[in-house]
Amino acid sequence: PHRHHPHAFTTSTPPHHSNKAEMAAIMRSATATRVTLSAPKASKGAFMGNAHAIRASCKAMNSRAVRLTTTMASNSEVSGSYASALLDMAKETGALEAIHADMDALETICTEDLTTFLSNSTVPNDKKTAMLTQIAKEGQFAAATSNFLALLVDKQRIDLLSEIIEEFDSLYCEVTDTQVATVTSAVQLENEQQFLIAKKLQEMTGAKNIKLKPQVDAALIGGFVVTYGANGSQQIDMSVAGQLEKVAASMGVPMSAVSA
Repeated sequence: PHRHHPHAFTTSTPPHHSNKAEMAAIMRSATATRVTLSAPKASKGAFMGNAHAIRASCKAMNSRAVRLTTTMASNSEVSGSYASALLDMAKETGALEAIHADMDALETICTEDLTTFLSNSTVPNDKKTAMLTQIAKEGQFAAATSNFLALLVDKQRIDLLSEIIEEFDSLYCEVTDTQVATVTSAVQLENEQQFLIAKKLQEMTGAKNIKLKPQVDAALIGGFVVTYGANGSQQIDMSVAGQLEKVAASMGVPMSAVSA
């Protein structure tokens, strides 16, 4: 499970009490059967099923690889330029949603092994292209996405794939009025719970769309924490750990005194 480090419980605009009450009710709304979230495209099921094989192939090839060292400052500028160009092309061709779905899928398999493989200058471009072609085929990516990946290989910029995906997602959220929120819970939330949280956030923020990024942190003991806004500036803490911290603070005692 991924460990998320939420900001302190400070919000520039604290949610109304009724909002927190509704958030609390969400935790009691789950059905008995757990639901797995669908992939952006139905066809990506087979793609994700083969992700382990792709990672294993990358790892085997990386055993003979040498990492490249790049300059972070210049990489950020280059990543932003490529992401912006991809966004413009996606809007002009009416393929914004399809390409965004492809970028989301790519993000799920951009592991350290794959990134190292793509960044390795000793690996011929045709092998990198072959790997990306396999990924695109399994995921049934749009032709524009496949062409973009081929361009990155040709321009010796494929090592920036993870950064480009991140920049593209930020730009996408801006143009589509999408509010990104991280939901950290003690246990994996069910599909219905995530939907209700997203719906409530949409009402609170007025955003046209909500993109939830679920994470699990057992240290919360129970409940969940929602972080959203510019740079995660706002937070709704409905976790057991958060409530215990408040109790400890009000009593002026260490957290361990109330959690023991």
